[in-house]
Amino acid sequence: MSLPLGKIPLQIFREVVLKHLGAKLPEVMMGPAVGEDAAIIKLGKEYLVISSDPVTGAVEKVGWLALQVCANDIAVRGVKPRWFVSTILMPENSDRFALENICSQIDKAAKGLRIAIVGGHSEATPTLVHPIVVGCMFGITDGGSYVTSGGAKPGDEIIITKGVGIEGTAILASDRRMVVTKKYGSDFAKRAELFFEKISIVDEAMTAVESGGVTAMHDPTEGGLAGGLHEVADAAETGFRVHEDSLLILPETIKICHLFGIDPLQLISSGCLLITAQRRKAERILEGIRKKGIPAAIVGEIVKKSEGRKIVSRNSSARDLTRPISDHLWVALSRQF
Repeated sequence: MSLPLGKIPLQIFREVVLKHLGAKLPEVMMGPAVGEDAAIIKLGKEYLVISSDPVTGAVEKVGWLALQVCANDIAVRGVKPRWFVSTILMPENSDRFALENICSQIDKAAKGLRIAIVGGHSEATPTLVHPIVVGCMFGITDGGSYVTSGGAKPGDEIIITKGVGIEGTAILASDRRMVVTKKYGSDFAKRAELFFEKISIVDEAMTAVESGGVTAMHDPTEGGLAGGLHEVADAAETGFRVHEDSLLILPETIKICHLFGIDPLQLISSGCLLITAQRRKAERILEGIRKKGIPAAIVGEIVKKSEGRKIVSRNSSARDLTRPISDHLWVALSRQF
């Protein structure tokens, strides 16, 4: 059976990837695990936090996205991202200007977050159709102070920021600009493309941790918010209940998802920080994030594993929330117009 596009399915990840992890070393506090965003390595009194991600489904903003999504994976540990390494793979016959465009995007994103680019590799790669950037981000913390996806507990509130499908909205507006413009006009396409500027969740993640009461954070990338919720529940061995009428979905995302016939809850969602928090502290976290001018809302609660993983519709009926097989960005990009 062929693998679906995008992230490896959970069962195969468990049966293949997690069974081939090399030597077991005592300094590895957190290695590869379902739902976890970054590794944690103990170095004396300090802890090194490391994440790695490829950007394969975008073309126009591949460099910008590569740095941002890796930075997000460090930030959801409650740690400031500091150092970045990238591997840039260019299609054969690419020119220097195409490479410079990607490098300048990485540079701009790094300067905006005060991150140093400390190494990497660049090459023209045979048979490649479009550029791919694989990034690796590092941060450091002391005293064992960090957050994991597996910290969520029954009774915790679920908070999200900004809106679902932000990254997917921006990619489709950019890489399928002609299709989007033809349907909704150039002003709409430009607004949706500006969602690239919403991708970073570093600010709200740091604010949430400083507010206190955070039990878990996760960056819902491939598989969107639906996938992110399942990954947190996988890591924490819990269930969840989310309320459809509380979800933040921006008008541009709704229209683009309608155009491409996709589900916004299953659309890649960098920029939408997923937080679980102690009930008594959730309002303080919301207040702190909103003071930064960032929209945020309580959308549900963590429940016992036996209570399942449900979404409650506007008429109060509950149904199982589908775990994405493949991110709906790939569905949209395969559409012919």
